[in-house]
Amino acid sequence: MPPTTLTDRYVDAAMRTVPEAQRADLAAELRGSIDDQIEARIADGLAPETAERAVLTDLGDPDKLAAQYTDRPLWLIGPRYFLTWWRLTKLLWAIVPICAAFGVALGQVLAGAGIGETIGTVVSVVIAVIVHIGFWTTLVFFIVERSSRGADVGFVGEWTLDQLPEPKQKGTGLSDLVASLVFLAVAAGAILWDHFVGVVYLAEHGGWMPFLAPGLWPWWIGALFVLMVLEALLAVYVHAKGRWDLASATVNAILNLAIAVPAVWLLTQQQLINPEFFAAVIPADSAQTVDTVVTTLFGFGIVAIAAWDTIDAFLKARRAR
Repeated sequence: MPPTTLTDRYVDAAMRTVPEAQRADLAAELRGSIDDQIEARIADGLAPETAERAVLTDLGDPDKLAAQYTDRPLWLIGPRYFLTWWRLTKLLWAIVPICAAFGVALGQVLAGAGIGETIGTVVSVVIAVIVHIGFWTTLVFFIVERSSRGADVGFVGEWTLDQLPEPKQKGTGLSDLVASLVFLAVAAGAILWDHFVGVVYLAEHGGWMPFLAPGLWPWWIGALFVLMVLEALLAVYVHAKGRWDLASATVNAILNLAIAVPAVWLLTQQQLINPEFFAAVIPADSAQTVDTVVTTLFGFGIVAIAAWDTIDAFLKARRAR
């Protein structure tokens, strides 16, 4: 068996990743090209070994050369699909983990899990969801790009001027949408936690005590959840449109009134806050005073938040005009 030369080793390394059907032809073509370049360098006065090393060094990594021969991309997600992949991945990361966290937390609470167990489960699920979103979206785009072999399969259309986005008004971007959805999800989770678990553990009462009045369930809280869903849909609509207008600001005002007016009325009727809460957690001589102060602040807070959110929406709608 003749000794193996550097050229033999280079050609063999380059052909390892080439399909079997193309291997013989490409190996012969590559070997011929190398021999021609070596002969040219020898004619210029280089020694055969020096010429061979120089030619192979200039050709570079044999795997990279083989990828050029077979038109195989050397990237995971190429420029054709990168922006689409990145936009989709960011959108899924902004929405799916929040929904998963809320669903898991609700399930844990209904199952009677403790606070530590619930938090641990939610954190692990959120991390897993983030990883899965990144993996599966990347895998889909990887398969599409490798299957198309650079051809246009209609997965991503050519960019046109019609795709230029309208300038979004401040307060209608993706971060604002995510913040609104997160706030609503956290609020809903807190209400469910308050009802099914409680906020203060009192051994003398035999368990946890809720802050909100138990009599609010199921109708008052059910109506509140419906209004919160409508608030979420309104936030999605405003983000999609890119600005506030008179119609969306009016709907926002109606939703704020639908939440604030019943809440204040229930507060004045002492039906919003659990009537046993302050008496159980505060000494008897101070319970009535604390109850009055908290109720007053709570009422002012509800009215202030509803008024601020309503006025802010109308101001944004006016500026957008």
